[in-house]
Amino acid sequence: MSQTASSVDRATLLGLYPALANLPPARLDRLLQPSALFQLPAGACVFSEHQPCAGFPLLLDGSIKVVKQASSGRELLLYRVSPGGSCIISSSCLLGHTDYNARGIAETPLTLLALPVGEFGRLLVEHAPFRDFVFHLFSERIGELMQLVEEVAFARLDQRLAKLILARQADTLNITHQQLADELGSVREIVSRLLKGFAAQGLVSLGREQLTVIDRDGLNKLAAV
Repeated sequence: MSQTASSVDRATLLGLYPALANLPPARLDRLLQPSALFQLPAGACVFSEHQPCAGFPLLLDGSIKVVKQASSGRELLLYRVSPGGSCIISSSCLLGHTDYNARGIAETPLTLLALPVGEFGRLLVEHAPFRDFVFHLFSERIGELMQLVEEVAFARLDQRLAKLILARQADTLNITHQQLADELGSVREIVSRLLKGFAAQGLVSLGREQLTVIDRDGLNKLAAV
């Protein structure tokens, strides 16, 4: 990660992470030291597989996608981290004293505060709101991952592709077939073939690195089959 000399004030941190409220001011100041703040450009690696976890990330701005890569090179999107959230893989690595088993990538330019390993452990023991935040995060993410497992195991790929397009909540998507394939854990050729089928049915129109939704109701019906 690329360290910068930028700073963030208490109001910003506590607005995103109210679980840190009621900490003594001096302790908050220690958390907000410039040495704990990092900025990364879009596309940068936040953490890699088999790398030890150096801290617990509190995302202040931007978006992180967490992916699992197969030996073939194909990737599956596990979840995204947005400001106010954090990464269960990081917390599980810290709690289990293990290395990362997935990869985190900056989807946009981002700013994060990294809680040192020791401070993460002390907060878990000493500050109940932070402990509740971490375990609530586990509960939410495990639910998301179970849904992902169910979709990968039981849902047809065309259903999952329709759901993915609808989830973007925009009529025009500036996205490549490869990016859609990566999110689905599939390959570009299959996704391209499905998209051509969607276009033939009048559900979408396709352009260069662009997809436009024409029949949202039709996609909803396909996603619900």
